[in-house]
Amino acid sequence: MNVHPDWLDHAYKESLKKVVTLSHKIGVSFPHVCLNGSYNCEDVSFWTSGFWGGLLWLAYRETKDEALKKLAINIEQELNIPLFDFYDIHHDVGFMYLPTAIVNYQWTGNEESRRTGLITASHLAGRFNLKGQFIRAWTDRVDPNSTGWAIIDCLMNLPLLFWASKEDHDPRFRHIAVAHADTVLKHFVRDDWTVPHIVSFDPETGEKIENLGGQGLGPDSVWSRGQAWAIYGFAIAARETGKAEYLTAAKNIANYFLSHLPEDRVPYWDFKTSEADKHVRDSSAAACTASGLLELSMLLEDQTEKSYYYESAVAILKGLYDNYADFSDQQDAILTKGTVSYPVNKHVNVPIIYGDYYFVEALAKVHGHPGLF
Repeated sequence: MNVHPDWLDHAYKESLKKVVTLSHKIGVSFPHVCLNGSYNCEDVSFWTSGFWGGLLWLAYRETKDEALKKLAINIEQELNIPLFDFYDIHHDVGFMYLPTAIVNYQWTGNEESRRTGLITASHLAGRFNLKGQFIRAWTDRVDPNSTGWAIIDCLMNLPLLFWASKEDHDPRFRHIAVAHADTVLKHFVRDDWTVPHIVSFDPETGEKIENLGGQGLGPDSVWSRGQAWAIYGFAIAARETGKAEYLTAAKNIANYFLSHLPEDRVPYWDFKTSEADKHVRDSSAAACTASGLLELSMLLEDQTEKSYYYESAVAILKGLYDNYADFSDQQDAILTKGTVSYPVNKHVNVPIIYGDYYFVEALAKVHGHPGLF
């Protein structure tokens, strides 16, 4: 497993090189999608605002370029604005602050970053619906009907709670994370080991009302990025708790994902999409799954299983490298053909910042580094 084909070394080297080059172009920014060759800049409160900082930390770890570290810290300081404004902050504080403030604290010991991390964890814990045992998604500003909504993506925010529980020696955070993960097991995971994007609960009684399609094709469809969040999220939950049922879920959802991939190993935006729409891909789902499979592989003792998920991750990375990676200076992004939300025709077959992030993170794992969180 430690001998890397030339393409893996080339992919890692060129990806890091592109991050360094891009750092000079966009500086303190909050990119989401790459349009006409250039990354856009979202509001600092947008859920993807931590991924560029995370890419900078990934590149800094390998290059020790102090300019990258300084830029990442400057981005983190800007992220304090929505946190203390409060009104536009949401459930995705894990995506925002884990690859920024938490990494800064863990690598440099910065006390202000630790404080930021604990505040964000407290905010996430405060979104917990006791009756339904779930963390509420979004805010009324995003959707006034979302008071009782939980989404599969939120599994990826739970590492913030696990970190805070250990850091503050307080099991409350961990209890909430476990309760939410258990709710996802009970109410999201279907008999065929797939998950919907959204589950709606009665916020007063906690009773499940229905599945909702969200960014997937429909309530009963198999949105590929949702499966990626589930694979990676359950793997992390298993790592943090040792609970066998989380590991089982991660493996079985991964098995479905892998068995339904097209030849190039990059999924359609939804596994149940029509033939006419199979040109719509999501490279970000592939990259996230690759990193999640590597995480899963590290948790397994059986060598056959361990090798299977590791090699499956590498096969996905190879598919991305061969067919979707762009290391040129013609566009800011690394991966092409990510899809944000096909049902509303929002950013279809375009590069997405979290696709780049998980691609580089997965390459770093193959080269012996742990994930950032």
